[in-house]
Amino acid sequence: MFPTITAMETSPAWLAPSWFIDSDHDVVEDYAVAAVGDATDPREMAVRLFHAVRDGLRYDPYAMSREPRHYRASAIAAMDTGWCVPKSVLLTAAARNRGIPARLGFADVRNHLTSEKLLEYMGSDMFIWHGYSELLVDGRWFKLSAAFNIDLCERFGVKVLEFDGTDDALMHPFDVAGNRHMEYVKQRGSFDDLPFDEMFADFDEFYPSGMGANDEVSSAAQAGDRVFE
Repeated sequence: MFPTITAMETSPAWLAPSWFIDSDHDVVEDYAVAAVGDATDPREMAVRLFHAVRDGLRYDPYAMSREPRHYRASAIAAMDTGWCVPKSVLLTAAARNRGIPARLGFADVRNHLTSEKLLEYMGSDMFIWHGYSELLVDGRWFKLSAAFNIDLCERFGVKVLEFDGTDDALMHPFDVAGNRHMEYVKQRGSFDDLPFDEMFADFDEFYPSGMGANDEVSSAAQAGDRVFE
């Protein structure tokens, strides 16, 4: 479902700042510089950026806002929690800031381990517009999902998504115990900036629960809850 994609040409948009992926913002640059440290090789920088975003923001599917400014990379860099979309925006922006062509990718996924609480909140075990980043390194696009921080995975027996610069980091179909976990159902394609209006319009049509009804970011998760996207 995810064939290897090579790129013969590089679009300027994959390195340029946009409204949501404001990779030229000082806050994003500070974040990216701190994350890559002394690395100068694009592959190593990509690996370090992935791990910084994966573990630097604790995964929280309840921390959803409908305010566009909360989805700018410069705002996300100051947060300590996030869900797949903002984490992907940050990773994409940090990569562009370090000269790595990057864009956003989206897919609809079914979470076979959705908790009762999350199922009640979402009204479905299908997660439309699951976000990930696509980074172009040495002529190959890598698809990177940095959603689940390592502490969450280890606590609940979910396989940790790793990226070493040689293969994609996509959601695992099974957990550590062999139970079905993530199923990629539909690809929505690649985007140079966050399709905010289209995404939330689809949320409103697909989900009956009115997700993210509050304008401010808040978390309804309780410590110890099994919250998986």
